[in-house]
Amino acid sequence: MKIDDLKKYGIDGPTEGKLIVNLSSEWCGPCKLLTPVLEQFKEEGLINLIYINIDNNREFSQAMNISAVPTLMFFKDGILLEKNIEIYGRVVVNNGIMAGTAGELILKEIISQM
Repeated sequence: MKIDDLKKYGIDGPTEGKLIVNLSSEWCGPCKLLTPVLEQFKEEGLINLIYINIDNNREFSQAMNISAVPTLMFFKDGILLEKNIEIYGRVVVNNGIMAGTAGELILKEIISQM
């Protein structure tokens, strides 16, 4: 999947560099904890970041089979990662998608492996 494929859902993102698409909701507690960490990484220039509120974009979340929030989608140079990322012997990113949240150190490691 390419980031350009998401334009039909009104989602547009950069085709160069590392991009995280954060699918979340206003009512999601873990999403609120994750936001400052992702914002910090964006400010540090480690990633580009797009937020998608699943309550306002149900068509997209259904098309992507999103069943939990937060869910992060990891793109590199406009293409969804086509690999798993394993940390401490556990797959945390499955074909470019991570459901649930992780701490700052794990997220930094994921970004370094993108």
